[in-house]
Amino acid sequence: MAKNAREIGEEIMQLPQDQLQKFREWYEVFDSEQWDEQIASDASDGKLDEIADRAMKEYTAGKSRPI
Repeated sequence: MAKNAREIGEEIMQLPQDQLQKFREWYEVFDSEQWDEQIASDASDGKLDEIADRAMKEYTAGKSRPI
């Protein structure tokens, strides 16, 4: 049976420190991969085109600065 987020959270809170650290490491990789997939999907679907166009217009108009 699938667990809900509350149940999973309760189990995470019961983990010993070494297992909690392993979970944190795993989740960091998992979350980064999910984020990367979402950005790639949004980019290929054109969802970022308007933002990119606006940024390029500001750049060519001299409204940007080095970071």
